[in-house]
Amino acid sequence: MIAARRKRTVSRRTVLGFGAAAGLLPAAAWAESEPLKLGFLTVSTGPLAAGGKQMEEGLLQFLKERNGTLAGRKIELVTADTGGLPAQAKTKTQELVERSNVQVIIGPLATYEALAIDDYLRQGQVPLITPTSAASLDLRGGREVNPWLIHAVGTAPQVTHPLGEYAAKTLGYKRVATVADDFTYGHEGVSGFQRSFEDNGGKIVQKLWPPLSVTDYGTFIAQIKRDVDAVYIGFAGVNGLRFLKQYAEYGLHDKIPVLGNTTSTDEGILRVMGDEALGVVTAGWYAASLQSPDNYRFVEAIRVTYGHDPGFYTAGTYSAGLFLEAALTALKGDTSNPEALRGTLRKTWIVNGPIGSIKLDAYGTPILDVHIRKVERRNGRLVNAIVTTYHDVGQFWKYEPRQFLTEPPYSRDYPPAKHLE
Repeated sequence: MIAARRKRTVSRRTVLGFGAAAGLLPAAAWAESEPLKLGFLTVSTGPLAAGGKQMEEGLLQFLKERNGTLAGRKIELVTADTGGLPAQAKTKTQELVERSNVQVIIGPLATYEALAIDDYLRQGQVPLITPTSAASLDLRGGREVNPWLIHAVGTAPQVTHPLGEYAAKTLGYKRVATVADDFTYGHEGVSGFQRSFEDNGGKIVQKLWPPLSVTDYGTFIAQIKRDVDAVYIGFAGVNGLRFLKQYAEYGLHDKIPVLGNTTSTDEGILRVMGDEALGVVTAGWYAASLQSPDNYRFVEAIRVTYGHDPGFYTAGTYSAGLFLEAALTALKGDTSNPEALRGTLRKTWIVNGPIGSIKLDAYGTPILDVHIRKVERRNGRLVNAIVTTYHDVGQFWKYEPRQFLTEPPYSRDYPPAKHLE
């Protein structure tokens, strides 16, 4: 089906291109003559639906501010619910490309969803801008980088590498237990934290892996060693809320500090948390408290429209829109050449936006600031207060890229846990 679709599309675009070249159809007129079909892979059902809702808010806010038009092209948004399931993500991606004839896709939410559609994207040759998926496995294990994949935000270990160093060097922790969702995003986040934490003298002495769909963390909390300096948590969706509430119920909130990945206390879930979240230290490339004119405007717009602060998912999807807008502007709205659109997207450098500067490396993954954040209560609301910032962080952290890419991909079992007790 892909081959047939591409043949029809190329034929139609060839005619349009010839007409423009002959002066029969000016490029500007072509750009305004038909909408640009934008596919959107989100999650409306299942345990990750809260993040999907924030993704929708970010993208709709972006399009609202531009009256639904980018570089002279009206945007026709085609939305698909993946349910947070890899197989469904692949099916929905195929439908967007082959039935809806979208020219670019924003999404999906989860890392394992992005990995599930990787081969199809290579074959279908439709650019995908991932606004929240933190997949990094496509860059390792000797596999060629997918040129059709553009990360609008960093990878899972890109934020936990700095957190691991901060925990060891600044907080002085020596022994840490980890508890994280048992899926790719959780695995990679733990791996990045473990590597940098242990490279700076710390030890991961325990690793626990609750299923993504678990609702009762009691059996896992009961297993946590009581002599550790801290517990690292790696959760997505509502799982951070569930864990921290039960962690406090077990009386551990004031006894063993908690560190976490960016989504564990994301603003989207933080607004329904209570004192159980106070003091949790996390790392992320975004916080609603980030002080910049662009973020002030963004936060205020989301508050006015939706009544709450934006978080990781909201800002990431808004930033994906910025990538698309910049590329379309450079191409003067002309998307007749998928290769040109892909190439322009990968050369895009976002200077201003809620997250700040986002510049892609040679592998299509951003170099951006990573903030260490601590949950505090300000004016009656819980916020991720920025404690310190690591500037211009790339996916390879402080490791040599060529060596990094020859190593096994981060996973449940890599790096090997040498200090488990």
